[in-house]
Amino acid sequence: MGSMSLWHWVVVLVIVLLVFGTKKLTSGAKDLGSAVKEFKKGMRDEDAPPAQLNDQSRNSDSTTSSQNEHDRDRR
Repeated sequence: MGSMSLWHWVVVLVIVLLVFGTKKLTSGAKDLGSAVKEFKKGMRDEDAPPAQLNDQSRNSDSTTSSQNEHDRDRR
């Protein structure tokens, strides 16, 4: 009684189709798919800039440390 059998799921699917209709379900699935694609694209795009930022910060850190060494040598 605790788990749902295949027939329970078929009845739920038929009720959902009757309530929402196939047109709304199809458009909802398309919207969900496009939202997932945009999310994945955003995650890929978000990964690129921090890598470039890390490279730039390394260059500025090495410049700063070189400048500090230069100042220390002059004293």
